[in-house]
Amino acid sequence: MHTLQKFSSVHASVHNHFNHERNLISRQDYKACRSAALAEWRAVAS
Repeated sequence: MHTLQKFSSVHASVHNHFNHERNLISRQDYKACRSAALAEWRAVAS
């Protein structure tokens, strides 16, 4: 159970970082947000 809680908390943080409401913004803006999130994630992870 402890491992599941640990996974859930990490997953929630990552999901919130990459989750952009695709249906509310244009494709160009969505791609820009995804690229920025991925670049930030790579900087944090390295």
